[in-house]
Amino acid sequence: MRVLLCGYYGFGNVGDEAILDVIVQRMRARFPNAALDVLSATPQATATRYGVETTQRWELRAVRRAIARADAVVCGGGGLLQSATSLRSLFYYAGIVREAIRLRRKTMIFAQSIGPLDCLGAMLVRRFCRGVRRATVRDERSRALLSSLLPSTPVERTADPVFLYDPLPSVDLTREGLGPGSQPYAIVCVREAPGFAAGVSRLARAVYRLATRHGIRVAFLPLGGAPDAAASTAVIRACTAPAVLLPEPTLATAAAAICGARLLVGMRLHALILAARCAVPFVAVPYDPKVSALLEDLEYPLEPLLLPQRGAREHDVEELVDGAVARHDELRAHLAARIERVRALAERNFDVLGELLAE
Repeated sequence: MRVLLCGYYGFGNVGDEAILDVIVQRMRARFPNAALDVLSATPQATATRYGVETTQRWELRAVRRAIARADAVVCGGGGLLQSATSLRSLFYYAGIVREAIRLRRKTMIFAQSIGPLDCLGAMLVRRFCRGVRRATVRDERSRALLSSLLPSTPVERTADPVFLYDPLPSVDLTREGLGPGSQPYAIVCVREAPGFAAGVSRLARAVYRLATRHGIRVAFLPLGGAPDAAASTAVIRACTAPAVLLPEPTLATAAAAICGARLLVGMRLHALILAARCAVPFVAVPYDPKVSALLEDLEYPLEPLLLPQRGAREHDVEELVDGAVARHDELRAHLAARIERVRALAERNFDVLGELLAE
């Protein structure tokens, strides 16, 4: 059985690499005879890191050959079928699904968030993905949307594969400045998004409150590489309390830094997922519906920190930060009580994939 994996792989985004890390590990454990081929922007690096076959994602002829060689094509995980980033991105992923269906390959939408989709985007998903045999999505909003677009496809709500990631037991963070004696510290993960520039001052106020009122060191973690480092720098420049920018992390160092934190302030979905995985309380900044969906699925009791946007209700930043610190043990217990159920939902992605491969 030859399986082609299609996602946002090979770009150095720690969240997406965490998805691929879990997919490869779980597939090798559950389907040891399956040969894995990954579409990657940096095929040699992906092949070396994961020990898989790779195909250059930008060479469309090579991609078509990879689809033709495959027995099954797995599109995901992540937020691939959406038109918020660009229609070009949506055309790319939906086009791969369409080609796989045309060649009668077993095709699955795997652990995705669906949308946002404008009218054209919804039409593309409806037309290009008709014939997908299985679909799993990582939140209820996505299930409702995809079910409406593909009524003949079984769509099941599961959870993000990164909930299954197991951080390494001992990672030395001394080089990152988070070695022994650095506690307590908070991790901040930000990214460019609509409303971010107007929200820089609010994020800076949160940093100031953590440092001056609660004596918590603040370190910015650029999960998305250089663009996140630039966004972090914008906030640090607005801060009137000390804050540091950590080096671009590996998956292991990112997970270790987040899991060792007292608190996370996060825009990046997978920063929030890693925090939830390790029962680290967080203040979410929901720049995208997928972050709001995560809060709903976790029934997270702490209100989010909203970026300025039309119609948004402003929360007092200081009050929100004070509440997160004061309710630390309560929030930690809340996350710990829900993680096993969410991990079981994440494992269900691979159950569904196994059902497809067995057909």
